[in-house]
Amino acid sequence: MDIWNKEKRSAVMAKIRGKDTKPEWLVRRYLYSRGYRYRKNVKGLPGTPDLVLRKYGTVIFVHGCFWHGHETDGTVPRTRTGFWKTKIERNRERDKMNQEALRQMGWTVIVIWECELKPARRQQTLWELECRLNHAYLEHLKHGRGKACMENPEIGMAAEPRFLSPYNTK
Repeated sequence: MDIWNKEKRSAVMAKIRGKDTKPEWLVRRYLYSRGYRYRKNVKGLPGTPDLVLRKYGTVIFVHGCFWHGHETDGTVPRTRTGFWKTKIERNRERDKMNQEALRQMGWTVIVIWECELKPARRQQTLWELECRLNHAYLEHLKHGRGKACMENPEIGMAAEPRFLSPYNTK
């Protein structure tokens, strides 16, 4: 049984944001500080990715464990269990379809789960993200989608030169 009445629960759920969440903010702040530039919530792409790094041919989704049904940390409420299971399963199916559509379009898709950004794992997750972005950048160049970058050596490998090492914290 829910501790709030139907109207109060509805008001609480309506205040949950779909974009500019704290996990998204953490990822954006890290990437920007490391020299990566991106677009937020690009509506022209399937699933409206949270971050789009066109130079790297990469899109990033920052998923909440509850809303996207993370198998590790996702839980189902004890009230209206059937409704929530159906809703979360639909979200998971839609995520799979959108990610596959993006891959078919040539994008590299990275999903970061909310639980991976908890303080104990945050730094490791962000370093792994940076590693995957650099790898995606090289793949993007290898397949000829980044010829303008190859013809212009001043662009640098992935980020601006002073930000290349994930161990450089300054």
